Amino acid sequence: MADKLVPPHGGVLKPLLLQGDELKQEIEKAKTLPQIRLTSRETSDLIMLGMGAFSPLDGFMREKDYKTVVTDMLMSDGTLWPIPITLSAPKAQADSLKQGSEVALIDDESGELMGTMVIEEKYTYDKKHEARHVFRTDDEAHPGVAKIYAQHDVYLAGPVKVVNELHYPEEFGDYYARPEKTREIFAQKGWKTIAGFQTRNPIHRSHEFVTKIAMEVSDGLFIHPLVGKLKPGDIPADIRMKCYEVLLDNYYPRDNVVLKVYPMEMRYGGPREAVLHAIFRQNFGCTHLIIGRDHAGVGSYYGPFDAQKIFEDIPEGKLHIKPIMIDWTFWCYKCDGMASMKTCPHNKEDRLLISGTKLRDMLSKGEKPPKEFSRPEVVEILADYYQSINNEK
Repeated sequence: MADKLVPPHGGVLKPLLLQGDELKQEIEKAKTLPQIRLTSRETSDLIMLGMGAFSPLDGFMREKDYKTVVTDMLMSDGTLWPIPITLSAPKAQADSLKQGSEVALIDDESGELMGTMVIEEKYTYDKKHEARHVFRTDDEAHPGVAKIYAQHDVYLAGPVKVVNELHYPEEFGDYYARPEKTREIFAQKGWKTIAGFQTRNPIHRSHEFVTKIAMEVSDGLFIHPLVGKLKPGDIPADIRMKCYEVLLDNYYPRDNVVLKVYPMEMRYGGPREAVLHAIFRQNFGCTHLIIGRDHAGVGSYYGPFDAQKIFEDIPEGKLHIKPIMIDWTFWCYKCDGMASMKTCPHNKEDRLLISGTKLRDMLSKGEKPPKEFSRPEVVEILADYYQSINNEK
């Protein structure tokens, strides 16, 4: 059955996480190597490489691939890739490393060994040039741009071996799954069409509506929340997991839904990040990805449907997974239910617009969102969370 699933991006999964004796030997060898400290984003990218989610990449990008990814969303061999996967180092440290030598990769926050890399290339880059192409802005107020500006001045490139996934497997248990596992699950279920749903928020009524639209035209739904680092003010993963669980228990047919998490850090890259989300969902086995309003956006840097429009510019054959593009959704009091711009004939004063930002804003002020905004079981979990925050202030 597995061969009936969509192929991985590039044709084959490339998990880079070592196992068994090979893992033990690499950990021992790493003790003798020079150390490169990784930012939280670089660590999360390395874990994604390790689990095979970033297939067909084999490590941090060489200069030739980096340049064409930044300008054209293509690697030098023509493979679609929208955002550079890079590792920066201080110039003095980069100068001290010989090409062909190996380094140990250390997570800067925890101090844990994450993997090793062969230094194939070292190159400088233009931070503003990267920001303008990838994020469509060089404004340092954009969280993704700010992280580029905070990087060191030299990129190190080469193949990696991954030895650690940090706390994620232990903390999330069965909810933590690599692409090989989700593909096995989908094959066992006999699903041929799988719609992925990307989220970094609790699922409110608009999210629920768009996922159920996708369920009507797919064999199964893959709810795949991000549990890596978010920006300040976003709701932490443990609270969101409680919200997902209570929602699935009460409002979804469990046999038709798979809930798993992934460890990437948000870049808030709007359109290009939507394409990255599609690529690695294809690696996890999805045939479709739900793209709604302001996918992976932040502030007002992107139009509400820019993340849909970018898929129209992808050349035929570059991507197997297809977007499910859904219009602006809301609760309509005259329709007495969820609706979208395509289905509702009523005026804007009849509509309750729903967003994660508005939900967080209401809860942080101690206001109780109406039932049309979010399911009561979810609101109760979130209200308790915000009350605990307010009590700590």
